[in-house]
Amino acid sequence: MSFYSQNFTHLKVQVKSHQLWVTLNNPEQSNAITYEMTDSLISVLKYADFDPNIRVIVLCGEGKNFCAGGDVKAMADKTGMFEGESNELRMRYIHGIQQIPKCIEDLSTPIVAMVHGAAIGAGCDLAMMCDLRTGCSTSKFGETFVKLGLVPGDGGSFFLQRVIGFSKAMQMSLTGDLVGGEEAYSWGLLNYYFDDVHLMQETEKLAEKIANNAPVAVQMTKKTMKLAYLNDLHSVLDMAAAYQGITQRTADHFEALQAMRNKAIAKFQGK
Repeated sequence: MSFYSQNFTHLKVQVKSHQLWVTLNNPEQSNAITYEMTDSLISVLKYADFDPNIRVIVLCGEGKNFCAGGDVKAMADKTGMFEGESNELRMRYIHGIQQIPKCIEDLSTPIVAMVHGAAIGAGCDLAMMCDLRTGCSTSKFGETFVKLGLVPGDGGSFFLQRVIGFSKAMQMSLTGDLVGGEEAYSWGLLNYYFDDVHLMQETEKLAEKIANNAPVAVQMTKKTMKLAYLNDLHSVLDMAAAYQGITQRTADHFEALQAMRNKAIAKFQGK
């Protein structure tokens, strides 16, 4: 039995050629994040990132919504992720849901969020952690923590402004207003906006386009981009030189040169 054929709590996993589709699977609660989902998601993402067959990851939600964030009932009952008093809650965040942004930020493999329906609170933040986002008319984003008397405890204040800019992120964070459909696309919350019925098909095409590029170069390009928005020019140039030195001696680089000369399509092996 392969790793991906296991039963993961609150998560479904499917391999499609070089794509790994990861589905949040808690539809009765609009895919609200649970301890079990957190553990499953981190386990799958870390394994996939070391799997040479997986060149791109697609994250989506089961049912009508992408992810409703935290379980409001558990918040009210002070159970599960929300059990205990202030310092215990702080530690639960550090050792629980905050492991998700740390894991995703460390990935070399590109990750695409396919957002249908609502991505609210921590669900919105989860989508922002991904490298790209696709959506449709039903897509709906909300940084709604202030509506519940809370702050983004999972890194939303870090990721959201890097996706849509400081001013728009502040607007979403202070008002808690929802942004959906074409407006989400115009704001940059979505990189791609598709017809509802074609969302999965078009997202799969996008994932295939990424997977068809040279895997080592894609991973190192992603890492360079991540480094570039956090560091100074000299640090970025040093890393870019190192990565270019590596990629320029890969078999895939010479395959691409040969294919260009022959006016053919390069067949990359990730070597």
